[in-house]
Amino acid sequence: MESQDTGQRLEPPHVSILRRTDKWRINLRTGEFMDRRPDPAEVPQGLLDFLDDHWEWACDTWDEMYPDNPVEGDE
Repeated sequence: MESQDTGQRLEPPHVSILRRTDKWRINLRTGEFMDRRPDPAEVPQGLLDFLDDHWEWACDTWDEMYPDNPVEGDE
């Protein structure tokens, strides 16, 4: 079984938004939603604004957690 850390190193850097059983992933390199479902339009605009205001923090946090897969890495 693959560890969560290994999986995150293989995926593009992203932030996840969770609501009940729904999960949206936003690519920290491109700012785009990584999945078509659930519908990205269902994410409240206020939450997207919050993420936009804290984008640098999200990128820095990813880089600290996964230094082998930095946001500014290859892709």
